[in-house]
Amino acid sequence: MRDRIVLGYSGGLDTTVMIKWISEKLKADVVTLTVDVGQNEDLKAVEERAYSAGAVKHHTVDCRTEFVKEYVFPAVKANGLYENVYPLSTALARPLIAKKLVELARVEGATGVAHGCTGKGNDQIRFEVTIRALDPELEVHAPVRTWGLSRDEELEYARLHKLPVSTKSSVYSIDQNLWGRSVEGGPLENLNSPVPEDALEWVKPVQDAPDEPLELEFEFKTGVPVRVDGVSDPVAFVELVNKAAGAHGFGLIDHLEDRVVGIKSREVYEVPAALAIIKAHEELESLTLTRHQLEFKRMAEARWAWLVYSGLWVDPLKADLDHLFDSSQESVEGTVRLRIHKGVLSVVSRDSPHSLYSQRTSTYSSASDFDQSASEGFIKVWGMSSIHAHKVREGLKIEPAQK
Repeated sequence: MRDRIVLGYSGGLDTTVMIKWISEKLKADVVTLTVDVGQNEDLKAVEERAYSAGAVKHHTVDCRTEFVKEYVFPAVKANGLYENVYPLSTALARPLIAKKLVELARVEGATGVAHGCTGKGNDQIRFEVTIRALDPELEVHAPVRTWGLSRDEELEYARLHKLPVSTKSSVYSIDQNLWGRSVEGGPLENLNSPVPEDALEWVKPVQDAPDEPLELEFEFKTGVPVRVDGVSDPVAFVELVNKAAGAHGFGLIDHLEDRVVGIKSREVYEVPAALAIIKAHEELESLTLTRHQLEFKRMAEARWAWLVYSGLWVDPLKADLDHLFDSSQESVEGTVRLRIHKGVLSVVSRDSPHSLYSQRTSTYSSASDFDQSASEGFIKVWGMSSIHAHKVREGLKIEPAQK
């Protein structure tokens, strides 16, 4: 009896060739799995392609709601931006797909799982660390790292075995889910070249954006969005913001990124919803958290983003930071209104029942309840250490001359 291997199947050239390659080289039956995280593809056609390529069974699972609630929302609480730029769209989906591969492998009695990642990227780490943490008994196969086939050789292999692949493809490498669309390769490898319009789908060129600005209202509870412009379904409101903000030229990132494996790579991201929602969340945090909470949380956020980016979703420190963020978000409740005009985002208003802002204290009018006479003593105590240190460094006397 042949072993079974569960393959994470995208429907593209690599994973389609893998079905036949695994069957031939590893003498195993291939069960394919496609996880819907909002990649907006014809999933029925993907299933048909898997069977045509030789899969003994195919599964499609709709994980869009789970993706948003269990992966995107924690990233919102963490203001998850790798290198303070990239909102981790692809990185967040990989541990979910890995979990589904492990779950299906157990159901199917498979001895291993396979993915279509190359040896140059981050995704191989994200898949394999998560899979091995969830089920160390499963063997993990990475055919692209081992078979040594060029694209032309893959196409020839597909032709010889009559596999259902297209000879036409984009010059770009593209990954897409609800939280973002990433584009790399092709003309983007030239750092002196601007982002070509043919690389983009979600974000309209600024010059073509509407003249009238867009306003969106975001409502949060315990640090996560619960409603956007009256829409409460999380998948629906993420899609709404992606479409609306992108149409106004907002959400494009052109980033020179440091991969885990040590390579610098130019990455282009279309992430209108991710950037808008994180901005709204940060504004609400500024209103409801103390300076001490905000300063410490920003340090913790950078570490959280690094762990997720580098494939360590299962690391205990990431879980510890999740608990920290959950605690910090208890008072992060309220509404933020954003305006987007010709690719520029600005804040219109913010309001919270837990606001730490006191107009009576901060106002410069006669209604102020702030005792300005207290500031003189505060300044002396606040600056004492720095003043003394400066005097010592300049060779000045700390103590006044004795009379």
